[in-house]
Amino acid sequence: MAAMTYEGSSIDPAKPSIARVYDYLLGGKDNYAVDREIGDVFKRDLPGSVAIAFANRAALTRAVRDIAKTTGIRQFIDLGSGLPTADNVHQVAQRHAPESRVVYVDTDAQVLVHGRALLENDDRTRVVAVDVRNPEGIRTHPDTLEIIDFTRPIAVILSAILHHINDDEDPAGIVRYWRDHVPSGSHFFISHFRSGNNPETAEAEKVLQQTFGRGRWRTDAEIASLLDGLEILDPGIVPASLWRPDETDNPWNSGERRELTVWEHLIAAGLARKVQT
Repeated sequence: MAAMTYEGSSIDPAKPSIARVYDYLLGGKDNYAVDREIGDVFKRDLPGSVAIAFANRAALTRAVRDIAKTTGIRQFIDLGSGLPTADNVHQVAQRHAPESRVVYVDTDAQVLVHGRALLENDDRTRVVAVDVRNPEGIRTHPDTLEIIDFTRPIAVILSAILHHINDDEDPAGIVRYWRDHVPSGSHFFISHFRSGNNPETAEAEKVLQQTFGRGRWRTDAEIASLLDGLEILDPGIVPASLWRPDETDNPWNSGERRELTVWEHLIAAGLARKVQT
């Protein structure tokens, strides 16, 4: 549930924000009563669903860590970044590769305020206020061009954003644009709500669609198709909790195996690479 709202340039405390609802579910304080009302629907009526937010965030952290540690990539573009929280992309990347540079992209007014305050003294990060559906505007933005070198590999982060883009807005075209405008060796991390064909999934999708007027759950095959033209790396498109889990914080590597909950199945993650053509 990364942020992609359409509130203009001002914060409207009477209108729910995807970014602030997500912040509330993660235990943050940057939200209003209207956001908590939506978040409480998940907490109260869909018990266990808050696991989606935590599973997604943990997978993102592991992906950024792995990219920084194993690929040599030192440039990240985080599309629909949401409100700052613990272990933001630049913090994880710079922990393992201090020279890493990050562009955060969002249009939510509160995200922009908090993001720019957090990054005020970091000359290797920028916050760009351009709609995710306008990739050309993001790529050519002066703040992007100031720190991103498009002749060198880039990590494109699409964490919980594409399921907020309807089919008629061409989410595959957004990914294709970035694929065509980054060099070989670039990586793409994606996380996305999965179609579960169960009442819980249908109800969660309904809540978001009724609240924000958008949202599209997709099957694993549909999620994989968003990455057409890229090499999907191991372990493929899998539930986020099972995407390269750490032995220290996941039971699936320690012999203490258990079945995923229906909610842990709802968010999938994957990493892909652009190969030489």
